[in-house]
Amino acid sequence: MPVVTAPYKPGTPCWVDLMASDQQAALDFYRDLFGWQGEVGPPEFGGYSVCSLNGRPVAGIMARSAPEGQPLPPVGWTTYLASDDADATGRAITGAGGTILYPVMEVGDTGRMLVAADPTGAVFGVWQKLEFIGAGVVNEPGALVWNELNTTDTETAGRFYQQALGLRPGTIQGMEGFYSLNVGDHTVGGMQPVAGYLAPGTPPHWMAYFSVDDTDSTVDALVKAGGSVIQPPFDMQAGRMAVVQDPQGAVFALTATPDSP
Repeated sequence: MPVVTAPYKPGTPCWVDLMASDQQAALDFYRDLFGWQGEVGPPEFGGYSVCSLNGRPVAGIMARSAPEGQPLPPVGWTTYLASDDADATGRAITGAGGTILYPVMEVGDTGRMLVAADPTGAVFGVWQKLEFIGAGVVNEPGALVWNELNTTDTETAGRFYQQALGLRPGTIQGMEGFYSLNVGDHTVGGMQPVAGYLAPGTPPHWMAYFSVDDTDSTVDALVKAGGSVIQPPFDMQAGRMAVVQDPQGAVFALTATPDSP
């Protein structure tokens, strides 16, 4: 299992978490779908649950909340990009045309974080590790395997992420309109125009992809558990994927790569 022990390089997707209307129902759903273990966390952290896969942190699940007088945020997954200095990254985000939605905050001894939107409106988080680096397992069934920006303006978004977070966009041979996002010489994510299989008017967003052994059987299990299918399983260059919603409406992708067990 690809275990992660070293800190993620700045700009690399390092964590994902889910904002749910019903936290316990979400914990139960993802336990059954992916084998995650998690429970509602302590009140001092808003009940935040760090879910684990085979004993290692894999993703977070929390109940929706908002400051008094503010609307609740939408149900959905958030991708977090690593930073060595959240304050400096926050300044770089605003300097590059992004918007800070939740300013830098301390999360106990685990780290420091902020939430922002890029100039096209896609929301993402920034994580500066203290004691917690982020996902402790990736690229295995049940774990995060890919993060992809769907945007209405790839040129503007690509320029922003390079300036603010050091994510350099690159072209991919044979995949016109799709871009890799790179930290140094390593591809850590992707970027494309908002996918045509999504509902018309879907705003820019980061999509989390989770690895599975078998895309079709996982989709069947998801539907039986109350989820729904946005894009049925199909074959692509990287493997067989599907885009789905959990029972509360959070959208994510499933993918089984050719060398999956």
